[in-house]
Amino acid sequence: MYDLPSEEVGESGLPDLFHPLQSELLRLTFQPFTYPSEQVFSAMDLNIYYDPNNTRRYKRPDWFGVVGVPYFDKEQDLRLSYVIWQEGVNPFIVVELLSPSTQKEDLGEIEAEPDEPPTKWQVYEEILQVPYYVVYDRQNSSFRTFHLQNQRYQELEILDNRLWLAELGVGLGVWQGSYQKVDRLWLRFYDASGNWIPTPEERERQRAERFRRLLLENGINPDEV
Repeated sequence: MYDLPSEEVGESGLPDLFHPLQSELLRLTFQPFTYPSEQVFSAMDLNIYYDPNNTRRYKRPDWFGVVGVPYFDKEQDLRLSYVIWQEGVNPFIVVELLSPSTQKEDLGEIEAEPDEPPTKWQVYEEILQVPYYVVYDRQNSSFRTFHLQNQRYQELEILDNRLWLAELGVGLGVWQGSYQKVDRLWLRFYDASGNWIPTPEERERQRAERFRRLLLENGINPDEV
């Protein structure tokens, strides 16, 4: 229950506490099994420059993932932005977290005027032709996915709040759990067995728990080791 919103309709998308946490969880669990890890890149709130004829035009997704490109840039450093005509590979999946000020644009309900930059929907669908475009609504903890078919987005049916992405060998779904001490419904990736892909912190906890059980099975008190 919120007394006041983090933004008003008509304002550009203003950050709240949910957006960075949700985007970071997507980044940490995006581990496509059909590509080596060094050929996977994803980012949150990073500018995507898409027009070489107008380098002031960009879009900044809440999160996006690319496959077939190195994690680091050509200088083996962290990217300052993602420049399409330099990278040569477009994002494979984009996720936008719905907010009051950007919802209509995110859902393709408005189009830009001829003398204005294209909307996010237009850029993702027509210019970048991103295969999968996902919008997540934190208010009802559900997501919608649009798949590029014949150069147009078609909405896919989501069953049990899960969607399998065969090209990547991972799925995207809604998970109930605690992340960064916040217990709620989150959007994250899962593997072919239906198990949620762990974050590095979760993986370390799992390793420690397995070691603890092993000690107990051998009659050793873990607290005395």
